[in-house]
Amino acid sequence: MFRHLVKVAGNGARGVAEYSIDAMWRRRGTSRDQRQADAILAFLLRMGPIYIKIGQIAATRSDLLPESWVDTLRVLQDQTPHMTEAQTRRAIERELGGALENTFSAFDLTPIASASVAQVHTAVLRDGRKVAVKLVKDSVPEQIEDSLSSLGTLVRLVHAAVPPVRYLDVPRRFDEVARLLRPQADMTHEADKQRRIHANLKAHPFVKVPAVLTGFVTKRMLVMEYMDGIPGKRVDTVPFPRERLAQRLQDIIYTMLYMHGICHGDPHPGNVMFTPDGELVLLDYGVTVELSEDEKWGLSSFYYACTRKEWEIAVDRFTSHFVTAGAPLAKQRDTYVAEMVEVLKYHFDVSTNRWSTVAYFNDVNAVLRKYDSRYTTNFTKVELVFLSGEGFATQIDPGIDIWANARKFTDRYSPYMSAEVERRFEADFQEQMPTSLALRDRARSSLVAPTHIDRYFFPSGFPVFVKEAVGSTLRDFDGNEYIDLSAGYGPHLLGYAHPAITSAIAEGLERGLVNGIGNAAEIELAELLVDAFPAAEQAVLCNSGTEAILFAIRICRGYRRRSLVAKFEGHYHGFSDQGLVSSWFRFSGERGRPEPVAGSLGSDPAAVAGTVVLQYGDIAGLRRLREHADELACVILEPMPTSVVALNIEFLTELRRVCTELGIPLVFDEVVSGFRVAYGGVQVLADIEPDLTCLGKVIGGGLPVGAVIGREQFISMAKSSQDPFYDYENKVFAGGTLSGNSLTCTAGLGALRYLGAHQEIYEQLETNTQRLAQMLREATEERDIACRISARNSIFSLNFSHREAGLYRDRMAGSNFKATIALAYYMRRHQVYLPELHSFQISAAHTIEDLDQVAHAFGKSLDEMLADQLFVT
Repeated sequence: MFRHLVKVAGNGARGVAEYSIDAMWRRRGTSRDQRQADAILAFLLRMGPIYIKIGQIAATRSDLLPESWVDTLRVLQDQTPHMTEAQTRRAIERELGGALENTFSAFDLTPIASASVAQVHTAVLRDGRKVAVKLVKDSVPEQIEDSLSSLGTLVRLVHAAVPPVRYLDVPRRFDEVARLLRPQADMTHEADKQRRIHANLKAHPFVKVPAVLTGFVTKRMLVMEYMDGIPGKRVDTVPFPRERLAQRLQDIIYTMLYMHGICHGDPHPGNVMFTPDGELVLLDYGVTVELSEDEKWGLSSFYYACTRKEWEIAVDRFTSHFVTAGAPLAKQRDTYVAEMVEVLKYHFDVSTNRWSTVAYFNDVNAVLRKYDSRYTTNFTKVELVFLSGEGFATQIDPGIDIWANARKFTDRYSPYMSAEVERRFEADFQEQMPTSLALRDRARSSLVAPTHIDRYFFPSGFPVFVKEAVGSTLRDFDGNEYIDLSAGYGPHLLGYAHPAITSAIAEGLERGLVNGIGNAAEIELAELLVDAFPAAEQAVLCNSGTEAILFAIRICRGYRRRSLVAKFEGHYHGFSDQGLVSSWFRFSGERGRPEPVAGSLGSDPAAVAGTVVLQYGDIAGLRRLREHADELACVILEPMPTSVVALNIEFLTELRRVCTELGIPLVFDEVVSGFRVAYGGVQVLADIEPDLTCLGKVIGGGLPVGAVIGREQFISMAKSSQDPFYDYENKVFAGGTLSGNSLTCTAGLGALRYLGAHQEIYEQLETNTQRLAQMLREATEERDIACRISARNSIFSLNFSHREAGLYRDRMAGSNFKATIALAYYMRRHQVYLPELHSFQISAAHTIEDLDQVAHAFGKSLDEMLADQLFVT
């Protein structure tokens, strides 16, 4: 019987079929386990590609199955039956539409690997490039359809006939899995997934993905870059520490899932190779798993809550994102939560040194069944990736601590350091700056400081309290001096206590602070601002960048008699409800069509719903402005977003053109960049004129300030007609008690007049910016640390990630936040003040010696971070 099954499976093919026939019958006298393994192998081969796929996953579970089963089933990973040489030639020439020799100068008709769906050959193109050719086996697409049809019928019969399993809704879940498996025989589908994952991992320090050769892809053939390596099933021959290989495999699976949102869906040993120096080569993208932005957030936030042992929060997050709840769950929510908490405590706390993904999922599923609930279909796919990947990782290193590695990964979202490192910092800083820590502790009883100590998302565990600030230097209450890289988040372009500003403030104080009454300084500041921007005709003053944004949007709504606002993902426009929409690290919707997300609890849902979110740099996405042209009050953006320090002039030019065509006011938020990147701002560098510009920071000389400048037709919306009835119907209110006060305006005049007379400052700032950026990049490259540093015109963005900056969400999704925050503390120990953020700034007061000291401190900090294992190596 078994001999017959294997012979039929061979069907004229070569490979494992021949091996199985001979080997199986030679082993007739072997153990019962071995005979069972042979029988299972024969059955899977007979049944075709879907069943072979099941066997491939089973072959990774040495922690669950007998060793003889795993050893026998491993051949399914790359040694299944393949086509004969004649069949292979015919198939290749069918896909090429001509003779094989017209495309390839050499082609090995014997495959180097053969799995459930396709076989892989080595070849050389006519131009000399060595490639790998993946070819779908004849009849496999039909076999997949037949198997799925048969299994689908069986599943529906079971669903109808066995009431206890109906709660699982197996037919629907099977349909989802079938949709995942069906495209495996379509190489154009696979090529698309492989390109995306290749782009995500192109610069990864220890992971390689073969590049697809686009001109050589058909429905049944995929030609890609050839990569050599040691097959996954021979991992024991890799001259690299096994524990690090296992950790790297687990890390890259988590990186793809949590951060990229698209993951290799079948990481068994046949789809992974290793280089002698420990790099991973990922092959075969027929099965991938994709998570939406909401699901990525849910997965990360769930595991993060588990690391902090916040069990009820973890249950809420898991349930809301990954459970399809039945009626009993809603009725008995408290008991459900209590039971889930016990499961989480056991697996994530009590038995972490014996972590079992299978046991964890089984226990969770048992609770869900009690409440007529189930996993979402997509989480089932995630479960399969975990099972396969962690099974292989366990084979590589049987002693691997799955949960410890998972926690280390999940901690990247955490602002908290390991207990050991935190204790060391506390001890070091108690010695270095005891007064600052005493003031930190004192503040806890009376002050919430969201700007620095209690910063949203990025709290400061070891804040510096400043006694004196001069030039580029901060001095704390213990006499420590730090080179400053915060610039007060932007205002101190000239450095601290610059004579032009301090003298202006002193004179202003002598004259007395005037507000709510006319003073000459506010007129002079308005004139200076208007003169600096070609498109500006008038100005209205206020007290902060946030106020400027609020006023600008109100002006545009009044002018257009429309309410909808278009903004860009990742662009921060102050703390107003609308300014915060989609500004942080929470994303939703497709890449090309983001959905608005509240920036904070307490935001008005109407403000969120009244926002259209676009992507900076996505010219094609500007078509959405046409979709909403009759509803939009304005479009607002940072022309050079400071979060990623990118200036896309082509995009800004097209945005200006579209807004002009549609009659939609264009607002530039230059609160940070105004007078910092150039005398004027980004619009001067780019030669693109908005309708309104929001300013702040530098224009106040360090004092609170804001301004909206622009064309008279818009700014005059805030000017009274002297007819109260007309004003109510046709004007907007833009007042403020301290707006245009004499002291702020005098300080701003001191700063801007000095900058106007010394515009060579900007050229020197750019030179210093590029010098420091290059030194920082060299430091990370020398240590093989994945880090992206963008810098321009005194503004820097740094994030520990292997991904190049594309969309804002891509940059943030690849960031190691823990390392970014920790860097600030390591630098602080070396007398450099770096804010616990992903961006920082230099000033005109920084000397070459200052920059060299910053670079030296950065290098020393990286060495210490490596020693403290803040990076996976």
